[in-house]
Amino acid sequence: MRTCVLLGLLASASAFTGLAPMGLRRATGVKLSMATPTVPFDGLSPTGASGPTLPGAADLDFLEAKPYWDQTGVTVNVAKAKDPLIGKIVSVQRMVGPNAPGETCNIVIDHAGKLPYWEGQSYGVLPPGIDPKKNKPYGVRLYSIASTRYGDDKTGKTTTLCVRRATYWDADMKADDPAKKGVCSNYLCDAKPGDEVKVVGPSGKVMLMPEDSATNTYIMVATGTGIAPYRSFLRRLFGEATPASKNFKGLAWLFLGVANKDALLYDEEFQVYLRQNPDKMRMDYALSREGPLNKKGGKMYIQDKVEEYSDEVFDALDKGAHIYFCGLKGMMPGIQDMLKSVCEAKKIDFAEYLEGLKKKGQWHVEVY
Repeated sequence: MRTCVLLGLLASASAFTGLAPMGLRRATGVKLSMATPTVPFDGLSPTGASGPTLPGAADLDFLEAKPYWDQTGVTVNVAKAKDPLIGKIVSVQRMVGPNAPGETCNIVIDHAGKLPYWEGQSYGVLPPGIDPKKNKPYGVRLYSIASTRYGDDKTGKTTTLCVRRATYWDADMKADDPAKKGVCSNYLCDAKPGDEVKVVGPSGKVMLMPEDSATNTYIMVATGTGIAPYRSFLRRLFGEATPASKNFKGLAWLFLGVANKDALLYDEEFQVYLRQNPDKMRMDYALSREGPLNKKGGKMYIQDKVEEYSDEVFDALDKGAHIYFCGLKGMMPGIQDMLKSVCEAKKIDFAEYLEGLKKKGQWHVEVY
């Protein structure tokens, strides 16, 4: 049995460490906004085509490779910044509750089947306007894709992004500072159905899900919107009648770290998969602001939750597991410190161990 351990470390700084990642730090008096939600919502989970789904009677295989696990044909950069695909917004739905820190939206884009992708890849979005710092058009912003290659509507013509709106509260102004808001995230979260959006990609092969063994075990660890690629994995394994789903006999184990229950992403969908596949799926949540506490009596962050099962993780690595890291650089130290401490307890030289994983192609990092 070959095991794959996937660690996705994206987006929700408060769910990962006590400090905000470097990319989110600002001058004194400026912090992530807790303003009233902009996008209306009816619940804590996407609805319609983006809601929970189960395999239908008909096979879903028109976008499969032959054999389905062969990744040699995976393409990248089909659409480039100089010649982007013009897609259209299908829907924008808020998917966190009123007590979640910030606003996260499920955004579906119609690419008309012209920009195919695989689970684990990303799309780039070109927001409109001129960057005042460079006096030139804004550059590409990358977002991990949260849908399978078939899209949430299973037509093969849409993609789904999981986007957290980046806004910053200025204590002196007592309002959001428009000069510090995330240009692209706000553009996408404010978009309306039918709006055109410039899309490039797909990009990346680091986060692809290996499917050459039906008995693979996938341990997926995410914070915040880092859930995106794993939502595509779980949907492919449990929500669609694909060859991968029909042949899967392994285990998909999801760890998700967020601030509180209102900040959980795609929880309703994952609960459906868990109920339908109790022998093939597990879930563990780390809610840093609600508890329970970690073994040291502090807040439970994602690295603490993974550490609870460190023996199983290291056993998986010894059997050929692949570890994937994706997201903000500021999130890496917590996981690496935890792995190092576990190595010390096991009398393992961490530097040597890490180098061995890299040489064997088991260590995959995609951070920015």
